[in-house]
Amino acid sequence: MEHIVRAVERLRTDETLTADVDDAAAGVLLRWGEEQIKAGRPEEEVRQAVRTLNRVIARRASLSPAEVRARLEAAGLLVDEALLSGLWAEAPAECTLAERLVRTLTLSPLPPSPSPNGRGRGGVGGERVRAPFEIVAEDPRSAARAGILHTPHGDVPTPVFIPVGTQATVKTVSPNELREVGATIVLANTYHLYLRPGADVVAELGGLHRFMGWDGPILTDSGGFQVFSLAANRQVAEEGVTFRSHIDGSLHLFTPEKVIEVQEKLGADIIMPLDECTPYPCSRDYAEEAHRRTLRWAERSRKTHRRPDQALFGIVQGSVYPDLRRESAEALVAMDFSGYAIGGLSVGEPKEVMHAMLEVCVSFLPREKPRHLLGVGSPEDFFEGVARGMDMFDCVLATRIARHGALLVREGRLNIHNASYARDPRPVEEGCTCYTCRHFSRAYLRHLFQSQEILGLRLATLHNLHFLLRLLEDIRQSILNGTFQAFKEEFLSTFQPVPEEVRQNEAARRRLIRLRP
Repeated sequence: MEHIVRAVERLRTDETLTADVDDAAAGVLLRWGEEQIKAGRPEEEVRQAVRTLNRVIARRASLSPAEVRARLEAAGLLVDEALLSGLWAEAPAECTLAERLVRTLTLSPLPPSPSPNGRGRGGVGGERVRAPFEIVAEDPRSAARAGILHTPHGDVPTPVFIPVGTQATVKTVSPNELREVGATIVLANTYHLYLRPGADVVAELGGLHRFMGWDGPILTDSGGFQVFSLAANRQVAEEGVTFRSHIDGSLHLFTPEKVIEVQEKLGADIIMPLDECTPYPCSRDYAEEAHRRTLRWAERSRKTHRRPDQALFGIVQGSVYPDLRRESAEALVAMDFSGYAIGGLSVGEPKEVMHAMLEVCVSFLPREKPRHLLGVGSPEDFFEGVARGMDMFDCVLATRIARHGALLVREGRLNIHNASYARDPRPVEEGCTCYTCRHFSRAYLRHLFQSQEILGLRLATLHNLHFLLRLLEDIRQSILNGTFQAFKEEFLSTFQPVPEEVRQNEAARRRLIRLRP
């Protein structure tokens, strides 16, 4: 029963689930949610249901009964339309509305026998068997789809943003805070954990989940991007990559087999094979050589992989050459990986080139398996990636720009260092329900950065993570509601991305850094 106790505690302490309604209504929704979890319903289903109820109650004045019914059904909640019409005509207080809704809701039947983590996984002892990935809705005007990724540590609704916890920690925030901002899965880095503290240490201490105190799904990347970013300190051969540690200069060899071995010791739910990430720009000859070597390494990784509780993804490479991308995708699909990641993009190429490469890759990947766009995390890229069939995104952007005082808002980025915020009593963004915006002003946040207080980094990070996680959640909801295209157009009409010239200058600066000895 410990898993139920933990799930209930997460529900009780997650202020974001009921942030839009008053305390009395929030209490009603949370008590209902607790009852559902104790009855054996999957935690993520309950959290999504509570979140949806919170939103329809808070926005009841602008929603028709038909719209409310559609939103509830998308979250797996059925309610009589005549009842809704009566409630909306009566317009009761939030608490009364919440009480009457939860009394009349009908949910889908429970699985025959829930798994130890309370999410109905598995295929023995009478439990239902589910595919690792299922699609629950698709947008008829694009390749966007909403799905559920099933892992041993819980279900992940997609599309999803994956916060990056490079060294088994998302910088400045705790696992509990990650849950509160809506994270369902995190990413850790094989290269960094291999060097420090070492895969054996993590394994001895119970694996990565226990080591970092995160009981949800974890994805580890192969470390290939980090190794290949050390241009002056590594040497590539068919066997693998020899490199010097950025910590002490010691010499190491990453082979495809070694990388799988390390990740099996770490114990993540999703792992990646060693690949060669090409820079932009690069010659056709180099791109072809690297892509074909990546395929050979992928086959070696697949043969080495032993843990059935870990999903191994293949990584599509090929730089900006369409025929190489197609060849890579087709070869990896023939190897039959659990999912497919697309690498070698967002490395300095123009956005339209990235979009074109995505379309090439997706057209040759199987519909029924998840697709992960590696290293991409800007809001505009979420919409463009989802529209082209992407399910998963990861990026350090949320935490990296937070450390420099840049905060994500609907209009783009807000630089909290600006003197104009010195006496600004407003939150970072009006209407935002994150902890930072609910409790602090722009003036206070600017003061923290000017004073170099660590709390400033934490509060900025919490806001940025909340912004991106909520955005992907809203994108998913729009797919379920059949309004993805309208939502995309509305959001991008006001959001100002980083200018292309600035992006290219930053990419050039990073290339110079990588080339330094």
